[in-house]
Amino acid sequence: MKKGKMISAAICGALFAVLIVLVKTVDVQQIGPEGTSIGFAGINKAMHDATGLNMILYNITEVLGLFALAVAGCFALLGFVQLIKRKSFAKVDPYIYALAGLYVVVLALYVIFEKVIINYRPVIMPDEEHVEASFPSSHTMLGFVIMGSTFIVIDKYIKNESICRSIRIVSILILIAIVFGRLFSGVHWLTDILGGVLISSALLFIFSAVIGALNKNKGSGSDE
Repeated sequence: MKKGKMISAAICGALFAVLIVLVKTVDVQQIGPEGTSIGFAGINKAMHDATGLNMILYNITEVLGLFALAVAGCFALLGFVQLIKRKSFAKVDPYIYALAGLYVVVLALYVIFEKVIINYRPVIMPDEEHVEASFPSSHTMLGFVIMGSTFIVIDKYIKNESICRSIRIVSILILIAIVFGRLFSGVHWLTDILGGVLISSALLFIFSAVIGALNKNKGSGSDE
């Protein structure tokens, strides 16, 4: 199972890398604001023309993104409480460290793609003077990774099956709402969303494999 997840992660990561190459080389046209060049111009423009700019959807995804950040904050708070109570970094749950590592990687990717610009937004946002970096959609990546990882680890902290199932359903619904809400809001190109989904999927497959390894180690330890 671990091998399968790592293979899936590698496939998603490879597809993400291929997408970057294609976005920079296939059907590149100056169709963005301020004359910015965009790859897959025909497909991206057709999708953007179909959706237009929907600030209501944009604001909804902003709120859902803040909710996702609050979820991440809850796990961080849980780790802090464990540290205070157990008085040792070594005694904090390894799942918390795994989550922290995942969040750090997402933050690092956000910083990297703010500097290494693949695509620019299809619109200049109301509070901005110039067009911003847009690939991959950082909001998509944030929501996908935080809510996806919550789906994976929530059963470590919620033992009630009904509550756990409900949280997982809500996590998936929020994840889907952020991805499609961001797409149909018109603040990203289609390829920006696809890039966010691919890199997020790669990270979640790796995270799931790590959690599986932690479960196995914990099970082995309890058998001794």
